[in-house]
Amino acid sequence: MPFPRPNLSTLRAQVAADIAAGLPGVDVLLRFANLRIVGDALAAMVNGLYGYLDWIAKQAVPFTATDEYLEGWSALKGVTRKAAVAASGTVTFNAAGGTLPAGASVSRSDGATFIVAADAAAAGGHVVATLVAALPGAAGNTPVGTTMTIANAIPGISSAGTVTATIAGGADVERDDDLKTRMIAAYSNPGQGGAAADYVTWALSVAGVTRAWARPNLYGAGTVGVMFMMDDAEAAFGGFPQGSNGVAADEVRGIAATGDQLVIANALFDLQPVTSLVYALAPVPNTIAMTIAGLSAASPSTKAIIAAAFASALRASATPGGVTPLSTIEAEIAAVSGASGFVITAMTASAGSVTPGPAGNITSNADALPVPGAIIYT
Repeated sequence: MPFPRPNLSTLRAQVAADIAAGLPGVDVLLRFANLRIVGDALAAMVNGLYGYLDWIAKQAVPFTATDEYLEGWSALKGVTRKAAVAASGTVTFNAAGGTLPAGASVSRSDGATFIVAADAAAAGGHVVATLVAALPGAAGNTPVGTTMTIANAIPGISSAGTVTATIAGGADVERDDDLKTRMIAAYSNPGQGGAAADYVTWALSVAGVTRAWARPNLYGAGTVGVMFMMDDAEAAFGGFPQGSNGVAADEVRGIAATGDQLVIANALFDLQPVTSLVYALAPVPNTIAMTIAGLSAASPSTKAIIAAAFASALRASATPGGVTPLSTIEAEIAAVSGASGFVITAMTASAGSVTPGPAGNITSNADALPVPGAIIYT
């Protein structure tokens, strides 16, 4: 059973009682009496020691450890905190001639700065340059089509260009909760040299990856499909990776991936068994629209909470090709204050199916994850 730690008020009362018991018949606990002040100070010191003992107990086991102590427990299983990573990709500028030098500064419309990684000479009326975000983090990820501007004009090269290959791979430093989840998984599932769980562990060790699933024999014997999500790094796209599916750049048995998928494929290539042909895959969204009766008069704030509950229910059972029970969605919405009396009358899926009837369980296609769509109130 847990140890009942006394609070500061209890400690003060205990010390005061001990002082009074040691000096019977003497009124030593008046408001400004020296012994009362000393007793309060002593109680405060003891309270601080209790707090320190609590902190020690917290760091003494991997399940509750934090910060560098969590990193120490994780390191025992070969799990290290993911560092922040700078995004990289390519941009194309119209050019009559000239060279865009390495180190040149290129900016995005919101002020984010990127650095040219290597000299890029004009050819065929264009300059194609590789950019790296000046600062590591998910904020550097940039979709195809975004306009980029060279900070200092270069003769022969247009100052405005366009991202032609997703600037991807940027990720923030890993949070304690995410590191702890991976650490506990490592303790629970020791490596087996290429089991399905190993591919999930390896994918989750890549900066920016928050969820992953392994599909053995996806394209035949010896193939492995690894699907993954980047809920924070690609939050602007619903967490779905940006790029094309494929294999690692050094893999000669398939078409190389691009963008986020290439980052994962390259990371897995150094860890996977040499005979495996591994594909890095992005799931597709299975957008679920829902019709609810009985809540048409609900306030905008209540409807916003219902939308969040709907998203939470889908996320809780989100597995490519999995089934999302209608009861899970109903339970989440029923917990919302002001949502009593609702009836889900219809559901539609863009990349899957719904059990026939007024509404039913949602079955996503093999490569799809359920995500919330429009909610219609009747």
